[in-house]
Amino acid sequence: MVKAETTTKKVVKKAIKKTSDKALFAVFATGGKQYRVSTGDLVKIEKLAGDEHKEGEKLVFDHVLLVDNGESETTIGTPFIKGAKVEATLNKIGRYKTVDVIKYKQKSRYFKKYGHRQPYFEIKISSII
Repeated sequence: MVKAETTTKKVVKKAIKKTSDKALFAVFATGGKQYRVSTGDLVKIEKLAGDEHKEGEKLVFDHVLLVDNGESETTIGTPFIKGAKVEATLNKIGRYKTVDVIKYKQKSRYFKKYGHRQPYFEIKISSII
């Protein structure tokens, strides 16, 4: 009987821990992709077109698809939520590792090789409104 009581206590503690880990999160769209983020997350997104962006710059994403407070309230957009925003700070502008692209045809001496490095922005989510 002692073991049964200790296992139920462990299960209750795990359940309490899981419910306390819930937090506000949002799903927003940018660069043809969707990202699930919470406040304080670091996310690598596609490079934003347009004006020159610099590290430390504030970015605002208004294409918010879903906002959830982690407990009871979930807001789903059709397709976007009006007035909802995800604010972020641009931490780093970089490029991923090289992807080698090779074209080859046997017996014809045809061989082409080149590489590609996809650019990205690393952002830190500061707030979800």
